[in-house]
This record gives sequence, structure tokens and C-alpha cells, in this order.
Amino acid sequence: MEWLVWIGAAVSVLGLGGIVWCIVRVARAKRQNLPDDRMRAILQQVVPLNVGALMLSGFGLAMVVAGVLLG
Repeated sequence: MEWLVWIGAAVSVLGLGGIVWCIVRVARAKRQNLPDDRMRAILQQVVPLNVGALMLSGFGLAMVVAGVLLG
């Protein structure tokens, strides 16, 4: 089950990359001192992607754990 560990690690890294992208996107918007309505629009776009990336990362970690337990 070593392949499951490696695939899970890759999925987890993809999720982590998504989380980092969300952080960078919000930090850029914050530095621009945008009006409240524009900032809210950006945050409304980023929040679902952030949740999805977090779920992807968690799923990848679950795959790693399953691979370790089965291997």
C-alpha cells in the first residue's frame, strides 16, 4: 500500500498549495486597501476555494493514514 501513501501525500500537497494560494490572494487584496464591497466580493470567492483546499488536504492525509495502516 505504499502507492496509497504517495498518492495521499501528493493530494495533500495540492490541498496545501490551494490554501497558500488563498492566503496570498487575500493578502494582496488587503494590501490594495480596497473598498468594503470589493473586499467582500474577493473574500466570498476565496472562502469556498479555501474550504475545498482544506478538504482536499484532509482527504490526502486520510489516504496517507490508510496507506500506513494497511501497509
